[in-house]
Amino acid sequence: MTKAELIDDVSHAVDMSRKDSEVIVETIFESIVKSLRTGDKIEIRGFGSFRTRQREARVGRNPKTGARVDVPPKKIPYFKPSKELKDLVNRTPAAVPSAPAEGAATPSSSSSASST
Repeated sequence: MTKAELIDDVSHAVDMSRKDSEVIVETIFESIVKSLRTGDKIEIRGFGSFRTRQREARVGRNPKTGARVDVPPKKIPYFKPSKELKDLVNRTPAAVPSAPAEGAATPSSSSSASST
């Protein structure tokens, strides 16, 4: 999903103009970035948390020349999904409707009963 698609989804969900939805989405993203820059943690219950991690300085290599390159320390953003989000993502569509699974088991059990 792209940012434009997210804006379209928001505008349809709350029945407002695309321009107003764009302002809402941009404001949310700007708030997240602002909080991460100041070192704050953002926690959205049922979704996950955003935080930063510190990467230490290291020596890397230029892949083209093989020369050593000093890489400075830096902060990187990190997202940790909540258990609820993990469960929702991992739920398979076949597992949700239980009626087809029961119906599929019935013909095989009746065919084995008729063959005995």
